[in-house]
Amino acid sequence: MPTITSLGVGSGLDLSGLLDQLKSAESAKLEPIIEQRANYKAKLSAFGKLENALESLRESAAALDDADTFQALDSQMEGDAVSVSTDASAMPGRYQIDVKALAQAQTLASGGFEEAAELDLGELSFSVGDETFSITLDADNNTLEGLRDAINAQGAGIGASIINDGSVTPQRLVLTATETGETNQIAISSTTAALQTAFGFDSGAPTAGDMRETVAAQDAALSVNGIAITSTSNHVEGALQGVTLDLKATNEGAADALTLSRDDAAIKGSINDFVNAYNSLQGTMSSLTSFDAETGAAGELLGNSTLRGVESQLRNAMGRVGGGDYALLSNMGISLALDGKLEIDDDTLDGAIADNLDGVRTFFAGDEESGGFAADLDTVLDSLLDDGGALDTATSGIDTSLERLGERYTSMQASIDATVDRYRTQFADLDALVSQMNSTSSYLTQQFDSLNAQLNQ
Repeated sequence: MPTITSLGVGSGLDLSGLLDQLKSAESAKLEPIIEQRANYKAKLSAFGKLENALESLRESAAALDDADTFQALDSQMEGDAVSVSTDASAMPGRYQIDVKALAQAQTLASGGFEEAAELDLGELSFSVGDETFSITLDADNNTLEGLRDAINAQGAGIGASIINDGSVTPQRLVLTATETGETNQIAISSTTAALQTAFGFDSGAPTAGDMRETVAAQDAALSVNGIAITSTSNHVEGALQGVTLDLKATNEGAADALTLSRDDAAIKGSINDFVNAYNSLQGTMSSLTSFDAETGAAGELLGNSTLRGVESQLRNAMGRVGGGDYALLSNMGISLALDGKLEIDDDTLDGAIADNLDGVRTFFAGDEESGGFAADLDTVLDSLLDDGGALDTATSGIDTSLERLGERYTSMQASIDATVDRYRTQFADLDALVSQMNSTSSYLTQQFDSLNAQLNQ
């Protein structure tokens, strides 16, 4: 048979169109699988939205489970000499901070050297604070640059540089302690007389050699409410409970004033964050279970048993009864509305925080004997969100179903491709056969026409 390179060319039949129709008919077998996959993916996405909303609720509940949340302080500083930061252990109060001196690091400078001057060979010993090290000057490094680089390479509490003072012997080695305070004074010695003269330094005999102190090591000196305090650093921790002071300038005679007061707005803000997270979760669940009777549009998790379980557990957790001054959320002005969301009565909540903060803290964060509302809610959320929890189980089931549908799709596609290939082969054979028959028919017609012409002569 003749070889057909394009279906229908030999026969004149629309075999390509017919093959396309058969392929479309076969491909329709994939549509139920595609639809199922789309449905499962929509559910997986819906569970992702639910998980995000639950995670936000868990984060806000965790903040209320921390007693430090209810110790938030507002700090007000009058003056520019000091900046402050506080932690949860800080106590309300007013403090006068008088900065008499700032801590500073010691700086030493050598006598002048000519450029590219060679130093004597030998060993130099250094100490600063608790750090000690030695440097050997040999033929490879016996220059100011070599000594500078060797000191810096130690990384041991001294920074070295070279300053050009513009004189006849302009090069001067400058050493600065990397830490402030009187305990970080630099000492240098050498058994080589020339090196001892050029670089030796002892704060007890500061003029014995050529090395001079240009900036003295100094501790910070301050007072808080009249109590004298010294610090090796301008970053002062521990002098005032829960407060870190950063000294910027001296202000003797015009003390800065620090006022620490309970930050009720921040405490209420944490409770508001929880209410907003809960309401956002309710909005998400409502959207996922919605149904529009007019259009028939339904939420991806309408009627889903996992979501119903989430709603049930949350209702139980929100109705938790405490044993302190506040038994229910509603006692603090936080109540459930008809739409399932929380509403805050600001006057009632503000009063509870202002008048009985211990009771509010105990309700949410518990006490030494038992956990509070937030801990109980966190336990519920853990059972929903952690590995092996309700959402993990539901999404794992969907992932398994999607995997199986993928396998079905691949198998079905292979079957369709095989069927279409079989049709194509059969159509090619048909096309070739019809083409041959058409060729034979044309030949016979020509022969009969020729014979008739001869008979009619």
